Amino acid sequence: MYEIGMKDFFLFLEGRQGLLDAVVISGGEPALNPDLPDLCSRIHKMGFAIKLDTNGSRPDMLQLLISQNCIDYIAMDVKSDWERYSLLTNEKDIAYNLEKSISIILSSGISHEFRTTCVRPFVDFKAAEHIARCITGAQRYFLQHFKKDTELLDPLFCSKNDCFLSEEEIHDIMSIVSRYVMNCILR
Repeated sequence: MYEIGMKDFFLFLEGRQGLLDAVVISGGEPALNPDLPDLCSRIHKMGFAIKLDTNGSRPDMLQLLISQNCIDYIAMDVKSDWERYSLLTNEKDIAYNLEKSISIILSSGISHEFRTTCVRPFVDFKAAEHIARCITGAQRYFLQHFKKDTELLDPLFCSKNDCFLSEEEIHDIMSIVSRYVMNCILR
């Protein structure tokens, strides 16, 4: 991985003014960084729009960024229904934080999308409908294929789980969630 300092980062952006329209801030989870509002403000002052990729676990930071007009587009991953999130994270307040972040995004007036990677055991018809109900009225909801060539932290994950959903299953999920959101798109 290549790492640059903030000074070099801003020099890079200065050299791209007029060539680039926007900057995407992603992570890990960028909302964990207490300096995120300052970073976004500084990028914004240079004339760049900002897209924030988030997992929704830090609604207070999300609200702060929105209130300071620091971001122009929000993309939030929603990995499963709230019951299964315990398999993914040890955060005790995760369901509350996710619901709060979703509410903040939906009421923000900022362009947004939600996205879910279709992978067992986290996504099935029940999980998809739960997510869709939670994001009712969303502008865009992307369902993403789980890629077979993905490098996994646990290489046995796919051998322990039948993790790949078929095209038919994903299209059936799309038909369920399309009732709740403005646009459901498969990537």
